[in-house]
Amino acid sequence: MKAIRIHQYGPPEVMQIEEIEPLQPKAGQILVEVKAAGVNPVDTYIRSGNYHLKKELPFTPGFDAAGVILQVGSDVKNLYAGQRVYTSDSLTGTYAQQTLCLPHHIHPLPDSVSFEEGAAIGIPYGTAWRALFQRGHAVSGERVLIHGASGGVGIAAVQLAAAAGLRVIATAGTPAGRQLVQQQGTQAVFDHYDPDHFQKILELTKGVDLLLEMLANLNLDRDMDILAKGGRLVIIGSRGRIEIDPRKAMAGELNIHGLMLMNASLQELQEIYSGIEKGLLQGKLKPVISRCLPLHQAAHAHREIIESPHLGKIILLP
Repeated sequence: MKAIRIHQYGPPEVMQIEEIEPLQPKAGQILVEVKAAGVNPVDTYIRSGNYHLKKELPFTPGFDAAGVILQVGSDVKNLYAGQRVYTSDSLTGTYAQQTLCLPHHIHPLPDSVSFEEGAAIGIPYGTAWRALFQRGHAVSGERVLIHGASGGVGIAAVQLAAAAGLRVIATAGTPAGRQLVQQQGTQAVFDHYDPDHFQKILELTKGVDLLLEMLANLNLDRDMDILAKGGRLVIIGSRGRIEIDPRKAMAGELNIHGLMLMNASLQELQEIYSGIEKGLLQGKLKPVISRCLPLHQAAHAHREIIESPHLGKIILLP
């Protein structure tokens, strides 16, 4: 079978497509035929080697995929060959024609959701759910700002928040991005390149109750200016360091939370993906695909997800 393999950490070009032996599930494992694989920013961080999570070389990258179960190992219950599924993790990586998973990595994919859309669910929607409800403790009727909402996690967060009855404000950096985000259920969308957007949000809301931040190294200090007293801020993404004024957190009695989906317990993961399944079946959640690329263009996908504006999720097709 074909798979992307990384033999050394480095730039996107270290990813090469290779022919490797087909996989076989052991006891407690599930073999999935990958129809589509999702590309996430965390995949690029791991590939570069500049990330706390290190994998034994060589390895196949990727956590998100959608496809069909080919075979289940002994001791696997309630999953069967031929079942449509999506993944939120993998034992062997998802940038491949096959992947091995554990039962808690596997989630049912409704017939109404395409494989490409299914590959856009796992990490983005899981991260957004954890940010809103497990770390941010969002409550219906509250004002939530999603700062940088046109990517995969941002769109997922807008849809989840709107479905839960929150009043959603968002930002995006391009006219197309703002139009897309507006269509997902927001009450107002601002240009985050506008230096006055913080003041405009504050004038509109008088302070937001919850803020999801995708680029904390740029925005964290000013984010604190637009939180209501006792407001909560969840850091989803950051690409460097930032100097902040702690007195702002003191004066507003603000709560600043970090987030990493891989820290979620099995019980928390069950809550996350059960909630997402309900939203998918109700038609309230619909992943947005930026573009689909063939598997051998994984290096291009990694460059694009970091360097270029994109709307929604980038997908690889094995």
